[in-house]
Amino acid sequence: MKRERLKRSKRRSSPVWLVTYADMIQLILVFFILLFAMSQIDMAKFESITRSFQSRAILDFLPSSVPSEDISSSDNILGGEGDDFDFGDDSSGDEDEAIDFDKIEEQLRQLERKADALARLMQNVESFLESEDLGDVITATRTEEGVILVLQDSILFESGQAEILDSGRPFLDEVGRLLKGIDNTVRVEGHTDSRPINTYRYPSNWELSGARAGVVVRYFIEEHGIDEDRFLIAGYADTRPVAENTTPENMSKNRRVEIVILDDAHNQAKAQNE
Repeated sequence: MKRERLKRSKRRSSPVWLVTYADMIQLILVFFILLFAMSQIDMAKFESITRSFQSRAILDFLPSSVPSEDISSSDNILGGEGDDFDFGDDSSGDEDEAIDFDKIEEQLRQLERKADALARLMQNVESFLESEDLGDVITATRTEEGVILVLQDSILFESGQAEILDSGRPFLDEVGRLLKGIDNTVRVEGHTDSRPINTYRYPSNWELSGARAGVVVRYFIEEHGIDEDRFLIAGYADTRPVAENTTPENMSKNRRVEIVILDDAHNQAKAQNE
């Protein structure tokens, strides 16, 4: 009897940690099964939603691996009928997204008119300079902004001064006649070389360049009766050289007054974009 009891007790005994370990493994298995179940995608619902979005005009240009079908035949979308999703009238979207070719054509015509106007302005300026034999004194260039007339300061001012020389007045008179015959806005710019200046009237090249631009504008207004509202004044000192300030010849090129006949259409478009 004693031996039987001993054998039975040995059969019933098992490591306590094994039971706990088995329970833990089962719980982990259940946990991962739940995670896997929650991560499954209902492909039928997913395809139904995809077809619904494909019917919108904004997605018409996107490629899709799901064939496009009529969403009215959808059985169920996220547990509800397809008709429950009201995306509005598709026909109106097509009209809103349509390209306005008339507007594009009008913009192209405006660009052509602008190019023609600039070309005519440049041709008129060149013809004027040639007829008045001013080609050696005043140069004209065409830019995106308009036409730029460049006058070297030696024909207009003494060194370090902003009073117009008598010898320079005839050249300004010719330019004044040209400006009076057009309606464009005009920006007059003063430029200097890099040599510093420090006088009571002009503490730096900023004051000198601005003063020179100002007296040229005042001359056009007072002597030629041009509307003052057409003018803009800018003094750039030595910040916009056309040549390196290393030789007297290059410095002479940098000391200049530029009269910029602006293309008003270009500047209006630029102002709207800003």
